[in-house]
Parts: sequence; structure tokens; C-alpha cells
Amino acid sequence: MKRSRSVILATVVALAAGGMAVYLGGGDASAATACAPAWSATAVYVNGNSASQNSHNYTAKWWTQNESPATHSGQWDVWADNGACGTSTPTTTPPTTAPTTAPTTAPTTTPPTTSPTTQPPSGTLPTHFLTGYWQNFYNGAAALKLASVPTTYDLIAVAFADATSTPGAVSFTLDSGLAAQVGGYTDAQFKADIATLHSRGEKVIISVGGQNGTVSVADSGSAANFANSVYSLMTTYGFDGVDIDLENGINSTYMASALRSLRAKAGANLIITLAPQTIDMQSTGSSYFALALSIKDILTVVNTQFYNSGSMLGCDQNQAYSQGTENFLTALACIQTQGGLRPDQVALGLPASSSAAGGGYQSPANVNAALDCLARGTNCGSFKPPATYPGLRGAMTWSINWDVSNGNGFANTVKPHLATLP
Repeated sequence: MKRSRSVILATVVALAAGGMAVYLGGGDASAATACAPAWSATAVYVNGNSASQNSHNYTAKWWTQNESPATHSGQWDVWADNGACGTSTPTTTPPTTAPTTAPTTAPTTTPPTTSPTTQPPSGTLPTHFLTGYWQNFYNGAAALKLASVPTTYDLIAVAFADATSTPGAVSFTLDSGLAAQVGGYTDAQFKADIATLHSRGEKVIISVGGQNGTVSVADSGSAANFANSVYSLMTTYGFDGVDIDLENGINSTYMASALRSLRAKAGANLIITLAPQTIDMQSTGSSYFALALSIKDILTVVNTQFYNSGSMLGCDQNQAYSQGTENFLTALACIQTQGGLRPDQVALGLPASSSAAGGGYQSPANVNAALDCLARGTNCGSFKPPATYPGLRGAMTWSINWDVSNGNGFANTVKPHLATLP
């Protein structure tokens, strides 16, 4: 998210497709393939790691923990079944081998989901929800006190926390320019407004970063400072969690450590959202994608900014899709599900109006079509995702203020549509 928007020209480099190692088992039991180390529910497996269960070998397709290969293998699931191993008879019959070509119609089984024991609770957020950013500054968009945020939003991200002189630590101060625009705004009023939003069933989180954000979490000390300072803001103001919107680089290892420390302090209802730029989610090798996967067990949602990015490769790795189109949304969103995120951890982030971003604006109706395409396989453009994702979490907009300036067109169009998704 940015206080002032400029078009980011991204150079897209095609990623080399990596083959998955498989075990080739012959039909002769006397030439049985050796079994890989036994699968462990507590171990973490990433793409290419092998494990065995019930006399079958499996290979992980992406990050996973506590997802049994015997019940989580197949074309759309986390484990690839490589066939029988050892000499014992399997006690269960695993799913059949994935077809060599993608189905032309939506699959009858749901896409990969994490088992209920590892899916993090996220307060009372709906199955599909709308996120909006509230601007703690004035830039020409409608100036609002927090209590004036429309009830159409389920999750409000307060933009932004401030960096401090202590490495990794953040603070929060109401902007004097905003206060002047709304006739004065005090900390006490702001806290009361958060309580008002809570009474409406809305959640409020503090966002860290933005275009001008300079918070750096690059070692264990700054990670501890980040966790302690964010938790202090939560207890002071009543925030329900944190949004990571660092657009000037991120250390996935130490930010993950900071967020896990915060989770230990705040408990299981902590909301954690990420708002990477589109280029940050092109490959699992990027720092942002790596962060998302490393905290998958406690992550609420990734609201990728599908704008200000030019053209980007989609999950088919076949062509670059232009921002501002439905194909751009659907072809890039499936990179995240194929890369290891659950569908309920993926949402579409769009500008509320053409004034809110340097490029990439598209109509709310187009956003709804993309949601339908991803969740149901209907209303697609020329790009058809390889699967449907009924659990797709929802949408985000930058910003609530710009949407109010634009007659609430985004929220009033997208929010009712989210309720119609599977």
C-alpha cells in the first residue's frame, strides 16, 4: 500500500520449470522400492522431501506439516503418491496417480486444504471476507474517523504503524493532518472507535510498512522488538492482529520468528495478514512467498496487491498477463495455491478507484468475475485455472477512504458477491 502511488515497472523473468523426483516401482514384488523414512506428524516437509507411510512412498509438493500422505495425496493435494515400497502389503489403498493432463472441467474434489487441526482460527472472520485499509493520513481521499468506516468491511487494516529508533520496534500516532481534516481526533476517541467496530463484528489490525515504511526485522533482537512492540499496540488500542506490508525488502526468517513470538503472546485468535506486491508472489523462492509458507500454520490470509505491476507470468508459465484484466487476477492467484498456500489463505487485492493506484484498476464487476472463476470455474476470461478453489478467502481494497470518495462502489459490489461464493 502506498501513501502516494507510482507505477512499478516489473521485469518478468520466466522461471525454469522444476521436475519432481519420483520413485519408479516395478510390478515385480521381488524388486520392491526401498521405503523412504517414515512420515512424522511433527516434521516439516517442503517441495521434494520424501516420506513413507503404509508401505507407500510419497513426495511433498509444497510446505506441509501434520498432513498424512495416506489421506492428503492426489492431483490437487500436498503429497504425490510414488507407489508401493518395501515388501509388506499396504494397509490402505492410496488415491490414484494424478492424470497427465489437467481436466477441462472443474474437478469434482475440492482443492488442497489444511486439516482442521492446523488451520489457524481468525476470530470471527467469515468464510469469505472483505478487507479494507483505513488511511491514517490525508492525501485527497475522503478523511474518515475509524467509526465512520462502512459496515461492509469485515477486516480493517489501520495504515500505518511508525518505525522507531529501536531496530524492529514500531509505534502508532494519529496523523495530525488527518485530525485537522476531521475536526480533531484523539487517542481516546480512536480507541473508542475500535471498540465501536468490534461491537459491529468488525476486526481491526495494525498494518506495518507501506511505500514509505522503513521497519527492518533482520536479526533476533529486532524480531523480539517487533513482537513486543506490536503486542503492546494490541493491548493499548485493541488491535486484533497485524498486517505485514513491507515493500522495501523483508527477511523471511526473522519476520517469521517475530510473528511466531507475537502469536505466542497474543494467542490463537491473532490475525496475521500479508500484503505483498505482485512480483513478490511470482515464485516460492521470493522472500515474501517464503515467509507465507513458513508461517502457513498461523497465517490468516495473503492480500496480494494485483496492481501497480505491469504484466506478469501466470501459473501456467505460458505468457505474461496484463494488469487490469480478469486473466491477470486468476492466472496469478493460482501461483499461490500451486505454491503451497491453502485457498482460504488467498485473497485478491485491488485499488478502490483509478485514483488509488498508478495502474491496474479494474471494475468491481471484473473482480467478482475473477472470484467466480477461481471459486466456481465460471465467468472466466480466456485463462482457465487448473482447478477450482471454493475456499478462496475474499478480496481487499486500497483503500476504504478512496472507496468512500468513489461512492463505495468497490465495497457495495464485492461484499454482497462474497456471500454467494461456495
